Amino acid sequence: MRGERAQILKWVMRELDGDFPGIDAQPDVCGGEPCIVRTRIPGQRTGIAGCLRAPRAEDLVNAWAYARAHPAEIEGRIRDVETAQ
Repeated sequence: MRGERAQILKWVMRELDGDFPGIDAQPDVCGGEPCIVRTRIPGQRTGIAGCLRAPRAEDLVNAWAYARAHPAEIEGRIRDVETAQ
């Protein structure tokens, strides 16, 4: 619980400072829209922010824990999606 509070405080401070490490906007990537660095995943409502509106913080923690526990399965699914595109 204490760790969660510390993380929330960090997020609030970042928002107040206007500092968003891990988010970058480059003119030649996604039309200059803010994206998660090293990806083309936009941070706007239709991108990651829109996806994150539904789950709770603990849902995201559980999803990451599942991914860490099942790396071969996750990588296989990612490969399947990338191959289908």
